[in-house]
Amino acid sequence: MQAIWTEKYRPRTLDEVVGQKEIVERLKAIVKSGNIPHFLFSGPAGTGKTTCALALARELFGEEDCKINFQELNASDERGIQIVRTKIKSFARAAPLGGADFKVIFLDEADSLTSDAQAALRRTMEKYSLTCRFVLSCNYSSRIIPPIQSRCSVLRFGPLSDNDIKIYIRRVAEAEGLNITEEGFNSLLYIGRGDLRKTMNVLQVAASFSNTIDAENLYQTSTTARPEDISELITLPLKGKFREAREKLEKLLTVGGLSGEDVLSQMHREVYTLPLDDHVRVKIMDTIGEIDFRLVEGANERIQLEALLAKLQLLGTRSNREI
Repeated sequence: MQAIWTEKYRPRTLDEVVGQKEIVERLKAIVKSGNIPHFLFSGPAGTGKTTCALALARELFGEEDCKINFQELNASDERGIQIVRTKIKSFARAAPLGGADFKVIFLDEADSLTSDAQAALRRTMEKYSLTCRFVLSCNYSSRIIPPIQSRCSVLRFGPLSDNDIKIYIRRVAEAEGLNITEEGFNSLLYIGRGDLRKTMNVLQVAASFSNTIDAENLYQTSTTARPEDISELITLPLKGKFREAREKLEKLLTVGGLSGEDVLSQMHREVYTLPLDDHVRVKIMDTIGEIDFRLVEGANERIQLEALLAKLQLLGTRSNREI
């Protein structure tokens, strides 16, 4: 069975980590000192938080001692206070093995922990700080209670740059014997939006169909609409072409397999790239936000999207009249 590429090509040392140069340099300096504080890694998905935590542990303990002095837990699996009282506490209070000065617990998706579990974790971090260090990762640091944040050194991860992602993708393409066209690279960057994990998953699915990776292959396997199709979906009703816009929407939903939220998300992204007056752009964004709220509340997807197109046509008619 073919391995998942996000794991197969995961960097094993800090030197191999792509992007996040400032964070990597800080971690390498801390490793040289032989001692680390509690860490809180915060940032968007697919930007290297888990990779940095695993690489940090390997460089601290070595490959063999890492297996006995490092434990990885995912807070989204068990969110309650019981995981803190059992798994985390029992591992934290045990003495480190193999000559290490402390153990490391990596708690992934820590923002999924309940407030009671975080309160219990705060006390555990304080009580067993001599024998154990905690590395927490989360997408939203605001969901971590202030007492835990104050006990941690907070490192904020940003989306990876296009150049960093290209370097990593070229490395994988060379190892897998893939031919990625220039348009394919641009499509991968558009689909991934700085999320390397998502980019790798899309690439692996596309590679299962063909060794030549082009834009058509990627958009078909990622259920993502082409940017030009979404741009047309916005501009057609603004020009008074409601019927053509409705046909375009129908094609995206049925042939393209997109959901209403997918369409809205891409429309939100494309509005900023279109040559529109600011007052028109503001009204479009307000309308997209309103329709998104209705979909979240359970309204009919197709009716709401067609209502969005209707509002765009009314907006275009009014704007042309003002001009």
